[in-house]
Amino acid sequence: MVGGYQAIWIDEEHAGVTLEQIETLAMACRSVGLDSYVRVAPTDYASIMRPMEAGVGGIMAAQVRSVAESEQIVRWAKFPPLGERGANASNFEGGYGTKSLADHIRDCNEDRWLSLQIETLEALDQVEQIAAIPGVDNLFVGPADLSVALGVPGDFLHPKCREALQRVSQATLSQGKSWGILVRSREHADFCRSLGCQFYAYANELAAILAGLRSIRDSYGDFFTTENRSPNNAFNPAKL
Repeated sequence: MVGGYQAIWIDEEHAGVTLEQIETLAMACRSVGLDSYVRVAPTDYASIMRPMEAGVGGIMAAQVRSVAESEQIVRWAKFPPLGERGANASNFEGGYGTKSLADHIRDCNEDRWLSLQIETLEALDQVEQIAAIPGVDNLFVGPADLSVALGVPGDFLHPKCREALQRVSQATLSQGKSWGILVRSREHADFCRSLGCQFYAYANELAAILAGLRSIRDSYGDFFTTENRSPNNAFNPAKL
């Protein structure tokens, strides 16, 4: 762990991240003892399989909508007997050809984890069946999309959202599996922890930067002034 953090979330769903960039980010994480995982739009076999070959620890599939779709993602992500993934040991997973094929297959099925996002009404309605699928290791709540789907956008602790989180928690814990969420406030995180949540994503890089800038301003509040500012808010040291 680095500073108490365990992993970095690489988002391929909402960003144009290339496979080469994923490989570099995964390598950078491993160099300091951090794990990494990639959120993908699960559109095809390659989108699920290739990030794992690039060396990330796990895959998070976004916008899952059915049991059938969940089962298909497992087949793409896992080797037989759990799935249908094709073998390739010439990468980090396979020790760059230094591991036996049997060890490679076993280790990948055990160590490369698969998370499915519960953020649609369809997935929520089938969450118990999705949680029970062999090969699904974790369910992860997308609170923004789920709140929109429930008709209460941004009200992450609305009774509808609380009820949905309770259902996700019961479904996963009853199967001996874990669930996670992107937390939106300390109160939100505390509520999720009270339900047995074990996997927390706290912020993306933009939120971290904004939090840092706000912290600086809070520390030096009276140094920030609107005096002598140009009409277009431009910075001009000559006018300080």
